[in-house]
Amino acid sequence: DPHGKFSIDPQFGVIRTKKQLDHEAQSVVVLTVQSQLGNSSAYSSTQVNVSVTDINDNPPVFLTKSDKVTISHTQPPGTAVYIAHAEDKDSGLNGAIKYSIASKQSDAFSIDPSLGVVNLTRTVFAEKQQEYTLHIAAEDCGSPPLTSLLAINLTDRRLDSLAVKIVILDINDNSPSFMSSPLSYVMEDVEVGFLVHHIIAKDPDEGRNGQVTYHILSGNENKAFVLDKITGLLTTAQFLDREVQERYSLTVMALDDGSPALSATQVLTIIVLDVNDETPVFLKQLYETAVHENRDPGEFVIRVEAVDRDAGLNSLLQYEILPGAGYEKFNMNSDSGELVTAASLDRETQEDFSIKGSSCHDLGSPSRSSTAQLCLTVLDDNDHSPLFAKTQYQISVTEDLEEGSAILDLSASDEDAGLNGEVMYSLIDDTYGAFAIDGVTGSITTTKALDRETKSQYTFRAVASDQSTHFPRSTTVSVVVHIDDVNDNDPVFLQNPIRVFVPAETAVNEIVATVRAEDVDLGSNGAIVFNLMMAETVFQIDVKTGDIILWEPLASKNFSSQLLVTASDQGIPPRTATAVVIIFTEEQEEVISFSHSLYETSVPENSAAGGH
Repeated sequence: DPHGKFSIDPQFGVIRTKKQLDHEAQSVVVLTVQSQLGNSSAYSSTQVNVSVTDINDNPPVFLTKSDKVTISHTQPPGTAVYIAHAEDKDSGLNGAIKYSIASKQSDAFSIDPSLGVVNLTRTVFAEKQQEYTLHIAAEDCGSPPLTSLLAINLTDRRLDSLAVKIVILDINDNSPSFMSSPLSYVMEDVEVGFLVHHIIAKDPDEGRNGQVTYHILSGNENKAFVLDKITGLLTTAQFLDREVQERYSLTVMALDDGSPALSATQVLTIIVLDVNDETPVFLKQLYETAVHENRDPGEFVIRVEAVDRDAGLNSLLQYEILPGAGYEKFNMNSDSGELVTAASLDRETQEDFSIKGSSCHDLGSPSRSSTAQLCLTVLDDNDHSPLFAKTQYQISVTEDLEEGSAILDLSASDEDAGLNGEVMYSLIDDTYGAFAIDGVTGSITTTKALDRETKSQYTFRAVASDQSTHFPRSTTVSVVVHIDDVNDNDPVFLQNPIRVFVPAETAVNEIVATVRAEDVDLGSNGAIVFNLMMAETVFQIDVKTGDIILWEPLASKNFSSQLLVTASDQGIPPRTATAVVIIFTEEQEEVISFSHSLYETSVPENSAAGGH
């Protein structure tokens, strides 16, 4: 320990440092340590090897503070243009150096962090920048790392960095480049000579090599534009119409005056902006369609459509229904032109709608508009049942009608249309075979001879049905047919002949017999009066009661008489029946005998009851 950097405890042998150690000055110290027993001369020694571990206490240092290199602009990207070198006294990672560009004026250069090699990242042009200054910093890999910038004057961080000046040699190798936008807009209604665009191209070369002229190579359809080759001002040469052509793609060349001349081209897109100079046009002037009745509000009816050749808001259309008859029953979507119902429609109330004002207008300023006509037919649903003219039919007919006679014409109406409104008639209930109905006319006729005495009233139902193929509807009505009487029945005696025994002493005005007769007809047709057919002085008959009264005393005890009594109804003409009344006393009894032993006759079929 020639420099006295260590001390040792004489009793316990603990070695301590006395001075600051420096790994960079001496990384290993070999100490010889001696031990002695008391004051004796006996001792022993040993070696202690002390390795001084490095700490990162030295920053990297560049051997030079500035440098300069010259390169040609023709060097391709990736070319190494400079190698930076710094030293760090530390060892291991503490002495391993990483390089970086601390301050640079361009992204044209990069540095390899391990090797310090500066490379081109892109082509450089003297016309743009002839000189670049790179400030390169070095940093070790210690923890914490130290950088070459730590040792510099803090007022200027570049004092202890490596400043490398890179100079680019210039030649005339640049083509013109366009500075103006490749896109331009112009309104379609501008006048001829209107300035559309200013084309600008720059050439970084100097002198004639940097002087640029402008030319249109292609895309100038119909010679719509003219280009000033010196100023680059592009103006209209004729009127524009966006609806004819809304976009021009002009290939424009910028040409320098070098030798050989260099050039550049640009596709200049010119968008012709719209003005609202087109009126919307409906695809049809008349829209016709049909819609079913009874649908819920919101039922789709039809979509009207118009086109507007303008663009943007000038071509966006809004649709509406102009006020008119029936328009309140519909709504129109202002954007799509779809017409829907606003209420349920009833064909029976209104079958056709002619909306003369379906309008559309664009959103331009000022707006332009047009109209079309809508004709809508409401299609029928079978929503009405046939309706009879009366709630009940009653009719009286005489019983002597012939078979096939029409007695009643039913009438039912249906407000629906087509088959839904076509009515057919039929009878339900038993008519006992007496009646039938014409399915088309509704006329009810007899199908057999009527007889009031058999049945005096018929009650049945008639049905009126529509002919809908889907869910037909029907209505019934009650029909009552009263059969009126006609005088078609003769009076009928309850007994014929009548044998009456009358004592000879019977007093005058005494009832000796009563005849009875019936007539099944009604009213006067069935009201019977009795009469004696021949003049009679002995007996009289009560015309109403049929009582036979002794009018004079009997002439003898052997008296006998045969009276012919008629029973007549009061019909027009009246009908009459005859009965024989045999009157005898007790001393005289008449023996009655038939005039024939066999009676034969013929009777027509269907003869009325009570017929003689």
